[in-house]
Amino acid sequence: MSRIGRMPVTIPQGVDVKIDGRTLRVKGPKGELVRTFHDNVSVAREDGTLVITRKSDEKSTRALHGLTRALIANMVTGVTTGYARDLEISGTGYRAIIAGKKLQLSLGFSHPVEIDPPAGVTFSAETPQKLKISGVDKEAVGEMAAKIRSLRVPDPYKHKGIKYAEERLRKKAGKAGKVGAKAG
Repeated sequence: MSRIGRMPVTIPQGVDVKIDGRTLRVKGPKGELVRTFHDNVSVAREDGTLVITRKSDEKSTRALHGLTRALIANMVTGVTTGYARDLEISGTGYRAIIAGKKLQLSLGFSHPVEIDPPAGVTFSAETPQKLKISGVDKEAVGEMAAKIRSLRVPDPYKHKGIKYAEERLRKKAGKAGKVGAKAG
């Protein structure tokens, strides 16, 4: 059996879980998430935990077993503590401003880039160079952070652009000219 798939997901206090066929609804203090799972995997509630079982031993079903358990664990964590990604903006004149719920980015283009947050995702700017994306859905938070980062990927030569806070960049040496060439 899958090592991840056979581990039960504990349901903390204050979290309400409803199973309706293949649909799982998780409601907690931060919000509510709903997801429909594959036919080959079933979810059952047993003494304050969720147990995931698979119907056959095929390779694709075994893969779904661990995936389903991980997605359910992410749902429970999301409605209790939430998820957040930190982004850092570096470059002359590059900055982020929160206007209402929208995010305005000045990234050296001829126009500011405006981004509307999807449902369940919020933006906050600690400073004009530090941006935090938070929400209950891990996928939505990660996808929004990746979309924002893709607007201005960090340059390996000058380190200008948007990067994840924990991301470490290796600076490349620029074109040094003809070092050691004969003057002539």
